[in-house]
Amino acid sequence: MHRRSFLAAAAGVAATPLLAADPPKKDDKKMLPVIDTHQHLWDPAKLKLGWLKKGSPLDAKFGPEEYAAATKDLNVVKSVYMEVDVVADDRQKEADYIVGLCKEAKTTMVAAILGGDPADKNFGTYVAQFKDSKYVKGFRRVLHVDATPTGYMLKDEFVKGVQLLSDLGMIFDLCIRPAELPDVAKLLDKCLDNRFVLDHCGNPQAKFTAKQFDQWKADTAEVAKRKNVMVKVSGFVANGYEKGKWKAEDLAPVVNHIIDTFGVKRCMFGGDWPVCTSAGSYADWLTALRQIISNRPEEDQKRILHDNAARLYAI
Repeated sequence: MHRRSFLAAAAGVAATPLLAADPPKKDDKKMLPVIDTHQHLWDPAKLKLGWLKKGSPLDAKFGPEEYAAATKDLNVVKSVYMEVDVVADDRQKEADYIVGLCKEAKTTMVAAILGGDPADKNFGTYVAQFKDSKYVKGFRRVLHVDATPTGYMLKDEFVKGVQLLSDLGMIFDLCIRPAELPDVAKLLDKCLDNRFVLDHCGNPQAKFTAKQFDQWKADTAEVAKRKNVMVKVSGFVANGYEKGKWKAEDLAPVVNHIIDTFGVKRCMFGGDWPVCTSAGSYADWLTALRQIISNRPEEDQKRILHDNAARLYAI
């Protein structure tokens, strides 16, 4: 999607619908197709992930075969790889592996957001190699981890690195702490020619107090005023929602606020597999989202589940 089209995607706000009583079933012939905009893959034997805890449930191989099994019968027709915060020395190895998978065209994965630190002095050289790539759509630097200090995204070097992506037609994904949403708004104002995607609805937490939830709502609404950003309805289910102890209605306030605030033309589904498995299966998450949005017009459901992603990533 060109920047002009990206900006034009800012839609009017609709009233939040009620939660539908029943989610679509796997065998429902009317199950709408899905583009997963946030698909992780990793194999600890091949790439070093500094954040991965030895012996944890995520300390395992999660490759194309495992993803295919997790998404079976869910009508996921395409997926976009999301970088997995490998150590800096392995970023090129990760990029080569993922682009290779895209080229093989044997899986749902057709595009990728790669890892990179805009504040790094070599960032410009690194990203330039993908200028004409059919598969690389943008970059991300995880900002919500302890190793990244608050305010990092507003450093001059970081801002300048992000601005380089505009000339390449690349997107920058923002994965941040909820308290950093005001910094996101400032970054967007500094990079008006860039296209951004806010990951995981800005990372609201299951254990938010009412005051914290209201602050998150206010901060995401402020970010949504900037028309150079889209948002992924993804990931937040892993932020403290206990497996087997949540229902679609528990997630609905977050989902509906984001869709109503950003508008249906700026929202996209993301699976965040396998991270989402800390709260439930891929099917649990996607089925819950289908239920939450099922009372919206079918055209709007299609936009959220498929069409917005197809347009943004040109896939």
